[in-house]
Amino acid sequence: MALTVRDIMETNVPSVYPDDPIEQVVHTLRDHELPGVPVVNEGGRCVGIITESDLVMVGETEDLHLPHYIELFGGIVFLESTKKFEERLRKAIGAKAADVMTEDPITIEPDATVAEAGRVIARHKHNRLPVVEHGRLIGVVTRIDVLDALTAE
Repeated sequence: MALTVRDIMETNVPSVYPDDPIEQVVHTLRDHELPGVPVVNEGGRCVGIITESDLVMVGETEDLHLPHYIELFGGIVFLESTKKFEERLRKAIGAKAADVMTEDPITIEPDATVAEAGRVIARHKHNRLPVVEHGRLIGVVTRIDVLDALTAE
């Protein structure tokens, strides 16, 4: 019988709430030596995830600058999407978990096979997936958990 996500997932998973301050998120990541943490609401539903990359602005667009624009007939026409700027600005000034989290994260059900979990992790290039049952967080499965299970089979 094929192993399921339930067989290999970690069930004692720290999480944070959307209204938790960023400092609390960082402490949770550091105290548990985690690269990411699920965000749950009061009912235990997984509403987001925060990873280290959500907390650090890196890359070629490290500086927060306005998108290029031109003035035309007394108005401003942006030459590129403002969506990335708005997202970076939100994260740069974010004070709460909700400000920096990735909403509606990719999740997996506990009855999915380990092979399915591997495909989801590979397809989305994630290191960890929240495991949800009826929308509620019940665990996390990591890339290493999946690799260990697949090599043991």
